[in-house]
Amino acid sequence: MVAVSIKHRAEYFALRGIAALVRSLPRKVALAFGRVAGRLSMKVLPGRYRLAKENMTLALPELSAEEIEENVRKNFEHIGVSGVEMLRLDMFKPGSGDIQRYFDIEDLGFLRDALTLKKGVLLLTGHLGFWEIGLFSLPELGIAFDVVAKPLKNPLADAYFEKIRKNFGAEVLNSRKGARKILKSLAAERVVGILLDQHISPPGSVATEFFGRKAYTTTAVANMAMKYQIPIVPVFCLRQPDDCYKIWAEPMVMLTGKGDDAVIENTQRLTDIIEAAVRKDISQWFWMHKRWRVKADTKGQNTSE
Repeated sequence: MVAVSIKHRAEYFALRGIAALVRSLPRKVALAFGRVAGRLSMKVLPGRYRLAKENMTLALPELSAEEIEENVRKNFEHIGVSGVEMLRLDMFKPGSGDIQRYFDIEDLGFLRDALTLKKGVLLLTGHLGFWEIGLFSLPELGIAFDVVAKPLKNPLADAYFEKIRKNFGAEVLNSRKGARKILKSLAAERVVGILLDQHISPPGSVATEFFGRKAYTTTAVANMAMKYQIPIVPVFCLRQPDDCYKIWAEPMVMLTGKGDDAVIENTQRLTDIIEAAVRKDISQWFWMHKRWRVKADTKGQNTSE
């Protein structure tokens, strides 16, 4: 168990104060507050701003400097809105009509069809749009849903967000020791959400092409899906201009093959699905993190930075 420090307590009380504020406001006003806070954070967090701008510039060379600047601004605003929405997530009410009021949902038949195989489903997604929204929308639609998440460094904040995430019946599976728990959820024919677009250092990852640059991606999803023939269904969520959400599923993926080459090929296939979704609205992906940490050494081999 992580020891609770004075810094942890200070961060937690600040979090609870902000949460109390945004939960007391009407949703539209709260999200507007988040948008402004996100824009201000460009100044407060200059390192994150520079990183987001660099990442977007290298990933999308076809955009002008002005287009990059505009999309980075929109990106920070989006993260601010998403942060506020997360603090209010458990304020969506089951059975109240919120699912009809705020969500445009397409093609979830792909997810339901995959569940008929009775092996559970790996829900493939990424840090795009409001990725946490499945915690409300899927249970509200009668789909048992769990999520794989990395614990926060602050144990008090981690416990606070875990309580919100579990509010609608999901289980939070620790990504650091989650394989057994994931298999248990799948055996219970539940849907398990996995975000594939995070850096994972080798071993346990391979270098994949993501927006034309090498990035380490976990092989756990491909390995598990190949070994147990677990269906994978990509599902994504994008915020719309009216602050409602479009959620859509894509056709089921069944990974085949054996050996290291098949793992690399399948991990790249899943990464390509994530990239295609991000390209639908580049301003709603998490550009401000260190996704690309692979560089070429003098022999042309990939090494971790």
